Amino acid sequence: MKKNTGGGDSSSKPDRKTIERNRRIHMKTLCFKLASLIPHHHSKPSKEIVSQQDQLDLAAAYIKHLREKIEKLKAIKEQAMKSKEASSSIMNTTASVGLSLPVVELRDFGSSIEVILITGLNKNFMLYEVISILEQEGAEVVSASFSTVGGKIFHTLHAQAKISRVGVETARVYQRLQELISYY
Repeated sequence: MKKNTGGGDSSSKPDRKTIERNRRIHMKTLCFKLASLIPHHHSKPSKEIVSQQDQLDLAAAYIKHLREKIEKLKAIKEQAMKSKEASSSIMNTTASVGLSLPVVELRDFGSSIEVILITGLNKNFMLYEVISILEQEGAEVVSASFSTVGGKIFHTLHAQAKISRVGVETARVYQRLQELISYY
């Protein structure tokens, strides 16, 4: 006959060793999951088994890298938004003042450029000539669009450098586009 000590049945509660073992297993699983989220090109190329401390250090370094990347992208976005706001104010000024058409604006974004061309409806404008100039200067047009507002057509072309290391000489592109539109 078993004596009741008042402490309850010890078989229903896990002991401290079991709790600690389960905690270590859980932590090891979480560390493995964390390490699996780090891209291979950010982890150390090694055939030896990396310790949990090394895995945590790699994860921390990768998170820091991502934060820096986010900050850079935010700065680029902010600059693009400011540029877009300036462009819209230029377009509003152009519409209200009635500058002579066509008008060309070029924005340099490093390895890509944006060309905004404003023409009149009555101008016999050849868009392929603008694309040819961009391609001759080492840029590849990736998108082109237009919209008509009042008596004006707004052409927007986005181009990237064919060879990113070489880039595109935006000053030369702008000069050639100015020469082209001066004929119209």
